[in-house]
Amino acid sequence: MRETEIELLKRIAEVEDGLDPECLAARLGWRSRDVGIWPGTLTKLTMAGFLEDVYQSNSYHGYRLTGKARITIAAESNMPEMPPDEDLDIPDDIFDDIIGHDEVKELLRACLTAEKPVHVLLTGPPALAKTLFLWDIERIGGEKALWLVGSAISKAGLWDLVAERQPKLLLVDELDKVNAADTAALLSIMEGGRLVRAKKGRELDTSVEVKVVASTNVEGKLSPELRSRFAVRKLGTYTNDQFRNVVRGVLVRREGISPAVAGEIADLLDGRTHDIRDAVRVARLSSDLGVKRAIELLIR
Repeated sequence: MRETEIELLKRIAEVEDGLDPECLAARLGWRSRDVGIWPGTLTKLTMAGFLEDVYQSNSYHGYRLTGKARITIAAESNMPEMPPDEDLDIPDDIFDDIIGHDEVKELLRACLTAEKPVHVLLTGPPALAKTLFLWDIERIGGEKALWLVGSAISKAGLWDLVAERQPKLLLVDELDKVNAADTAALLSIMEGGRLVRAKKGRELDTSVEVKVVASTNVEGKLSPELRSRFAVRKLGTYTNDQFRNVVRGVLVRREGISPAVAGEIADLLDGRTHDIRDAVRVARLSSDLGVKRAIELLIR
Protein backbone atom coordinates (compact mmCIF):
# COMPACT_ATOMS: atom_id res chain seq x y z
CA MET A 1 0.00 0.00 0.00
CA ARG A 2 1.36 3.42 -0.98
CA GLU A 3 2.38 5.91 1.70
CA THR A 4 -0.13 8.44 0.37
CA GLU A 5 -2.98 5.99 0.92
CA ILE A 6 -1.79 5.31 4.47
CA GLU A 7 -1.85 9.03 5.17
CA LEU A 8 -5.39 9.24 3.79
CA LEU A 9 -6.53 6.44 6.10
CA LYS A 10 -4.90 8.15 9.07
CA ARG A 11 -6.63 11.43 8.20
CA ILE A 12 -9.97 9.64 7.90
CA ALA A 13 -9.43 7.83 11.22
CA GLU A 14 -8.72 11.14 12.97
CA VAL A 15 -12.00 12.58 11.68
CA GLU A 16 -14.01 9.42 12.37
CA ASP A 17 -12.70 9.04 15.92
CA GLY A 18 -13.48 12.69 16.67
CA LEU A 19 -17.15 12.52 15.68
CA ASP A 20 -19.84 13.17 18.27
CA PRO A 21 -21.69 9.82 18.63
CA GLU A 22 -24.99 11.69 18.34
CA CYS A 23 -24.19 13.58 15.13
CA LEU A 24 -25.45 12.58 11.69
CA ALA A 25 -22.00 11.66 10.40
CA ALA A 26 -21.51 9.19 13.27
CA ARG A 27 -24.85 7.51 12.67
CA LEU A 28 -24.96 7.47 8.85
CA GLY A 29 -21.23 7.59 8.16
CA TRP A 30 -19.08 10.57 7.26
CA ARG A 31 -19.17 12.16 3.81
CA SER A 32 -16.47 13.04 1.32
CA ARG A 33 -16.53 16.69 2.36
CA ASP A 34 -16.21 15.76 6.05
CA VAL A 35 -12.74 14.30 5.43
CA GLY A 36 -11.78 16.56 2.51
CA ILE A 37 -11.09 13.68 0.10
CA TRP A 38 -12.33 13.41 -3.48
CA PRO A 39 -15.22 10.86 -3.89
CA GLY A 40 -13.29 8.96 -6.57
CA THR A 41 -10.48 8.29 -4.10
CA LEU A 42 -12.98 7.08 -1.51
CA THR A 43 -14.43 4.71 -4.10
CA LYS A 44 -10.96 3.21 -4.69
CA LEU A 45 -10.43 2.77 -0.94
CA THR A 46 -13.84 1.09 -0.68
CA MET A 47 -13.01 -1.33 -3.50
CA ALA A 48 -9.73 -2.14 -1.72
CA GLY A 49 -11.66 -3.07 1.44
CA PHE A 50 -10.60 -0.11 3.57
CA LEU A 51 -13.99 1.64 3.63
CA GLU A 52 -17.56 0.41 3.84
CA ASP A 53 -20.75 2.07 2.64
CA VAL A 54 -22.90 2.83 5.68
CA TYR A 55 -25.70 4.78 4.03
CA GLN A 56 -26.47 5.98 0.51
CA SER A 57 -29.28 8.12 -0.91
CA ASN A 58 -29.64 10.73 -3.64
CA SER A 59 -28.22 13.40 -1.34
CA TYR A 60 -26.05 11.52 1.18
CA HIS A 61 -23.27 8.93 0.88
CA GLY A 62 -21.83 7.87 4.23
CA TYR A 63 -18.63 5.85 4.76
CA ARG A 64 -16.85 4.17 7.68
CA LEU A 65 -13.40 2.59 8.08
CA THR A 66 -13.34 -1.22 8.06
CA GLY A 67 -11.44 -3.49 10.42
CA LYS A 68 -8.90 -4.06 7.65
CA ALA A 69 -8.23 -0.31 7.54
CA ARG A 70 -7.78 -0.10 11.30
CA ILE A 71 -5.31 -2.99 11.29
CA THR A 72 -3.38 -1.38 8.44
CA ILE A 73 -3.18 1.95 10.25
CA ALA A 74 -2.00 0.27 13.44
CA ALA A 75 0.67 -1.74 11.60
CA GLU A 76 1.99 1.28 9.73
CA SER A 77 2.05 3.37 12.89
CA ASN A 78 4.06 0.67 14.69
CA MET A 79 1.45 0.52 17.43
CA PRO A 80 2.40 -2.03 20.09
CA GLU A 81 0.30 -5.18 20.05
CA MET A 82 -0.49 -7.43 22.99
CA PRO A 83 1.91 -10.38 22.96
CA PRO A 84 0.02 -13.47 21.77
CA ASP A 85 1.39 -15.58 24.60
CA GLU A 86 0.57 -13.10 27.35
CA ASP A 87 -1.09 -14.99 30.19
CA LEU A 88 -4.33 -13.93 31.79
CA ASP A 89 -4.19 -13.31 35.50
CA ILE A 90 -6.87 -15.66 36.85
CA PRO A 91 -7.48 -15.05 40.57
CA ASP A 92 -8.36 -18.00 42.76
CA ASP A 93 -11.67 -16.41 43.74
CA ILE A 94 -12.83 -15.58 40.20
CA PHE A 95 -16.02 -17.64 40.55
CA ASP A 96 -16.61 -17.30 44.29
CA ASP A 97 -19.96 -15.53 43.78
CA ILE A 98 -21.27 -18.64 41.97
CA ILE A 99 -22.52 -21.49 44.11
CA GLY A 100 -21.87 -25.07 43.01
CA HIS A 101 -20.91 -26.04 39.44
CA ASP A 102 -17.44 -26.99 40.69
CA GLU A 103 -16.51 -29.01 37.60
CA VAL A 104 -17.55 -26.14 35.31
CA LYS A 105 -15.38 -23.76 37.35
CA GLU A 106 -12.42 -26.14 37.09
CA LEU A 107 -12.91 -26.52 33.34
CA LEU A 108 -13.16 -22.77 32.73
CA ARG A 109 -10.07 -22.01 34.81
CA ALA A 110 -8.10 -24.60 32.83
CA CYS A 111 -9.34 -23.26 29.48
CA LEU A 112 -8.61 -19.65 30.41
CA THR A 113 -5.01 -20.47 31.32
CA ALA A 114 -4.36 -23.02 28.55
CA GLU A 115 -1.63 -22.17 26.05
CA LYS A 116 -3.94 -22.79 23.08
CA PRO A 117 -7.68 -22.08 22.80
CA VAL A 118 -10.26 -24.51 24.13
CA HIS A 119 -13.75 -23.07 23.69
CA VAL A 120 -16.56 -23.67 26.18
CA LEU A 121 -20.33 -23.50 25.73
CA LEU A 122 -22.59 -23.28 28.80
CA THR A 123 -26.14 -24.51 28.23
CA GLY A 124 -29.31 -24.91 30.24
CA PRO A 125 -32.61 -23.14 30.94
CA PRO A 126 -32.79 -19.44 31.84
CA ALA A 127 -32.05 -18.08 35.32
CA LEU A 128 -29.03 -20.27 36.03
CA ALA A 129 -25.40 -19.15 36.38
CA LYS A 130 -24.48 -19.02 32.68
CA THR A 131 -24.36 -15.24 32.48
CA LEU A 132 -22.67 -15.03 35.88
CA PHE A 133 -19.75 -17.04 34.52
CA LEU A 134 -19.47 -14.63 31.57
CA TRP A 135 -19.64 -11.63 33.92
CA ASP A 136 -16.82 -12.98 36.07
CA ILE A 137 -14.62 -13.75 33.05
CA GLU A 138 -15.24 -10.29 31.60
CA ARG A 139 -14.31 -8.72 34.94
CA ILE A 140 -10.87 -10.37 35.03
CA GLY A 141 -10.35 -10.07 31.26
CA GLY A 142 -10.72 -6.27 31.16
CA GLU A 143 -9.71 -4.88 27.76
CA LYS A 144 -8.68 -8.36 26.63
CA ALA A 145 -12.33 -9.48 26.75
CA LEU A 146 -15.02 -8.64 24.19
CA TRP A 147 -18.61 -9.23 25.34
CA LEU A 148 -21.30 -9.76 22.69
CA VAL A 149 -24.99 -10.59 22.87
CA GLY A 150 -26.05 -12.77 19.96
CA SER A 151 -29.25 -10.88 19.30
CA ALA A 152 -27.58 -7.44 19.35
CA ILE A 153 -24.16 -7.60 17.68
CA SER A 154 -23.45 -4.18 16.18
CA LYS A 155 -23.96 -3.40 12.50
CA ALA A 156 -20.21 -3.66 11.95
CA GLY A 157 -20.55 -7.38 12.60
CA LEU A 158 -18.33 -9.81 14.42
CA TRP A 159 -15.75 -9.83 11.60
CA ASP A 160 -14.78 -6.18 11.99
CA LEU A 161 -15.27 -6.06 15.78
CA VAL A 162 -12.75 -8.84 16.35
CA ALA A 163 -10.36 -7.58 13.67
CA GLU A 164 -10.33 -4.10 15.21
CA ARG A 165 -10.33 -4.99 18.91
CA GLN A 166 -8.08 -8.11 18.73
CA PRO A 167 -9.50 -9.57 21.97
CA LYS A 168 -8.04 -12.58 23.76
CA LEU A 169 -11.44 -13.59 25.15
CA LEU A 170 -14.69 -13.55 23.19
CA LEU A 171 -17.77 -13.86 25.41
CA VAL A 172 -21.02 -14.56 23.54
CA ASP A 173 -24.35 -14.56 25.37
CA GLU A 174 -27.41 -15.93 23.52
CA LEU A 175 -25.24 -17.84 21.05
CA ASP A 176 -28.33 -19.37 19.41
CA LYS A 177 -29.39 -15.88 18.22
CA VAL A 178 -26.17 -15.05 16.34
CA ASN A 179 -26.94 -14.44 12.65
CA ALA A 180 -25.51 -16.48 9.76
CA ALA A 181 -22.75 -14.02 8.81
CA ASP A 182 -21.44 -13.73 12.37
CA THR A 183 -21.71 -17.51 12.84
CA ALA A 184 -19.45 -17.91 9.79
CA ALA A 185 -16.94 -15.56 11.44
CA LEU A 186 -17.09 -17.59 14.66
CA LEU A 187 -16.49 -20.84 12.79
CA SER A 188 -13.45 -19.32 11.10
CA ILE A 189 -12.03 -17.93 14.34
CA MET A 190 -12.53 -21.10 16.35
CA GLU A 191 -11.28 -23.56 13.75
CA GLY A 192 -7.94 -22.11 12.76
CA GLY A 193 -7.52 -18.77 14.50
CA ARG A 194 -8.13 -16.80 11.32
CA LEU A 195 -10.69 -14.28 10.12
CA VAL A 196 -11.12 -14.77 6.40
CA ARG A 197 -13.74 -12.88 4.40
CA ALA A 198 -13.68 -12.81 0.60
CA LYS A 199 -16.62 -10.47 -0.03
CA LYS A 200 -15.70 -8.07 -2.84
CA GLY A 201 -14.70 -4.68 -1.52
CA ARG A 202 -14.56 -5.94 2.09
CA GLU A 203 -11.82 -8.56 1.96
CA LEU A 204 -10.31 -9.54 5.29
CA ASP A 205 -7.63 -12.06 6.19
CA THR A 206 -6.01 -11.77 9.59
CA SER A 207 -4.81 -14.12 12.32
CA VAL A 208 -6.47 -14.04 15.73
CA GLU A 209 -6.07 -16.32 18.71
CA VAL A 210 -9.24 -16.00 20.75
CA LYS A 211 -10.72 -18.17 23.47
CA VAL A 212 -14.50 -18.28 23.15
CA VAL A 213 -16.85 -18.80 26.10
CA ALA A 214 -20.52 -18.74 25.13
CA SER A 215 -23.94 -19.47 26.59
CA THR A 216 -27.30 -20.50 25.22
CA ASN A 217 -30.70 -21.54 26.50
CA VAL A 218 -31.48 -23.49 23.31
CA GLU A 219 -28.63 -25.76 22.36
CA GLY A 220 -30.74 -27.53 19.73
CA LYS A 221 -30.80 -24.44 17.51
CA LEU A 222 -27.04 -24.49 16.98
CA SER A 223 -25.59 -25.96 13.80
CA PRO A 224 -23.61 -29.19 14.22
CA GLU A 225 -20.50 -27.39 12.90
CA LEU A 226 -20.69 -24.68 15.54
CA ARG A 227 -21.57 -27.00 18.40
CA SER A 228 -18.65 -29.32 17.59
CA ARG A 229 -16.16 -26.50 18.18
CA PHE A 230 -17.13 -26.24 21.85
CA ALA A 231 -16.70 -28.28 24.98
CA VAL A 232 -20.38 -28.27 26.03
CA ARG A 233 -21.42 -28.21 29.68
CA LYS A 234 -25.05 -28.20 30.85
CA LEU A 235 -25.78 -26.40 34.12
CA GLY A 236 -28.34 -27.76 36.55
CA THR A 237 -31.05 -25.80 38.35
CA TYR A 238 -30.27 -24.13 41.69
CA THR A 239 -32.02 -25.15 44.87
CA ASN A 240 -33.68 -22.34 46.87
CA ASP A 241 -30.79 -22.27 49.35
CA GLN A 242 -28.22 -22.10 46.55
CA PHE A 243 -30.11 -19.27 44.85
CA ARG A 244 -30.18 -17.21 48.05
CA ASN A 245 -26.44 -17.68 48.48
CA VAL A 246 -25.79 -16.65 44.88
CA VAL A 247 -27.91 -13.51 45.28
CA ARG A 248 -26.00 -12.50 48.41
CA GLY A 249 -22.64 -13.04 46.72
CA VAL A 250 -23.49 -11.20 43.51
CA LEU A 251 -25.13 -8.21 45.20
CA VAL A 252 -22.30 -7.70 47.68
CA ARG A 253 -19.40 -8.24 45.24
CA ARG A 254 -20.84 -6.75 42.05
CA GLU A 255 -23.43 -4.22 43.14
CA GLY A 256 -21.81 -2.93 46.33
CA ILE A 257 -24.89 -3.75 48.41
CA SER A 258 -24.43 -4.27 52.15
CA PRO A 259 -24.59 -7.90 53.31
CA ALA A 260 -27.71 -7.11 55.37
CA VAL A 261 -29.65 -5.67 52.43
CA ALA A 262 -28.40 -8.40 50.10
CA GLY A 263 -29.62 -10.99 52.57
CA GLU A 264 -33.02 -9.30 52.81
CA ILE A 265 -33.38 -9.27 49.01
CA ALA A 266 -32.37 -12.93 48.79
CA ASP A 267 -34.88 -13.97 51.45
CA LEU A 268 -37.78 -11.96 49.99
CA LEU A 269 -37.16 -13.26 46.46
CA ASP A 270 -37.13 -16.87 47.68
CA GLY A 271 -39.98 -18.67 45.94
CA ARG A 272 -40.70 -15.72 43.60
CA THR A 273 -37.87 -16.09 41.07
CA HIS A 274 -34.65 -17.94 40.34
CA ASP A 275 -33.33 -15.27 37.98
CA ILE A 276 -30.31 -13.40 39.33
CA ARG A 277 -31.19 -10.47 37.06
CA ASP A 278 -34.33 -9.91 39.12
CA ALA A 279 -32.20 -9.61 42.24
CA VAL A 280 -29.87 -7.10 40.55
CA ARG A 281 -32.83 -4.97 39.42
CA VAL A 282 -34.32 -4.98 42.92
CA ALA A 283 -30.96 -4.02 44.43
CA ARG A 284 -30.57 -1.07 42.06
CA LEU A 285 -33.99 0.33 42.99
CA SER A 286 -33.92 -0.53 46.69
CA SER A 287 -32.10 2.63 47.80
CA ASP A 288 -34.95 4.77 46.45
CA LEU A 289 -37.96 2.51 46.90
CA GLY A 290 -36.95 0.11 49.65
CA VAL A 291 -36.53 -3.61 49.07
CA LYS A 292 -40.19 -4.63 49.54
CA ARG A 293 -41.61 -1.93 47.27
CA ALA A 294 -38.99 -2.61 44.58
CA ILE A 295 -39.99 -6.27 44.60
CA GLU A 296 -43.69 -5.38 44.44
CA LEU A 297 -43.12 -3.24 41.36
CA LEU A 298 -40.66 -5.51 39.58
CA ILE A 299 -41.76 -9.08 40.30
CA ARG A 300 -45.16 -10.18 39.07
